[in-house]
Amino acid sequence: MNGYVPTFRVVINDIRKPIASGQLTAGDKLPSLPELAEKYDCSIGTVRRAIEHLQITGELQGRQGKGTYVTGKSSEGS
Repeated sequence: MNGYVPTFRVVINDIRKPIASGQLTAGDKLPSLPELAEKYDCSIGTVRRAIEHLQITGELQGRQGKGTYVTGKSSEGS
């Protein structure tokens, strides 16, 4: 192992940390995909992949035209 962590995994972990600590709670809105892409210096597709993973695990919920929100569910270790 060379220690490289794919960017989408970094985004996933960085979103999970404030959820686990209670800094983000159910109903809190995440920044937009373009804002997150700029923050992580990556493509919107990379951010979308991370968000979709967190939606599949039930940690986030997308609302068409409104944004992405924390569900309050935790999926540690996924």
